[in-house]
Amino acid sequence: MPLPSPRLPRKRLHQRKVSFEGWQRDDGLIDIEAHITDLRDEDSQLGSGLRRSGEPIHDMWIRVTIDQRFFISEIAVSSDAVPYPGGCEAITPAYQQLVGLNLVKGFRREVTQRLGSIHGCSHITELAFGLPTAAIQTFAGIKNRLNLDPDRKPFQLDSCHALETTTETVRRYYPRWYRGGEATKNLISTTAVSDAQ
Repeated sequence: MPLPSPRLPRKRLHQRKVSFEGWQRDDGLIDIEAHITDLRDEDSQLGSGLRRSGEPIHDMWIRVTIDQRFFISEIAVSSDAVPYPGGCEAITPAYQQLVGLNLVKGFRREVTQRLGSIHGCSHITELAFGLPTAAIQTFAGIKNRLNLDPDRKPFQLDSCHALETTTETVRRYYPRWYRGGEATKNLISTTAVSDAQ
């Protein structure tokens, strides 16, 4: 359902677009690309000079190459438009520090520690924070072709309120992994007997 219509007339001032794309490479690895743009609907006077309406304030990219276990083997960063030319782009090599990290094991914490505040670009770092979920969605689309272990609990379970393993959603769509109702009672009974012994 879309947002309700605004109650009062309004005028747009700014547009930010963020996109993520997942690509399967011929060598079996996966590329996740993220792109951010910021556009103003009116001319803007920046510290570095006038930016005309429609000219991007930010136009930045980050691409990570990952394996099936979500480890980063390559990274590329590009800043095509920045508010402070000559200054903003200088930090892009610092993102090589992310090579070797795992997107789904403490990644956001590591990004913050290594590239937070003055150690990185706030916009590229913001893009980096979205890479884990983009990678998960990319793998979800190809999991059957990757022959992932069918006996392993799907990674998305217990990752949000709808997919908590005691919910009706899990009972309906992932009955094997459902832990509510009788399963919960059995688990409690088994635990009680075990604790009593």
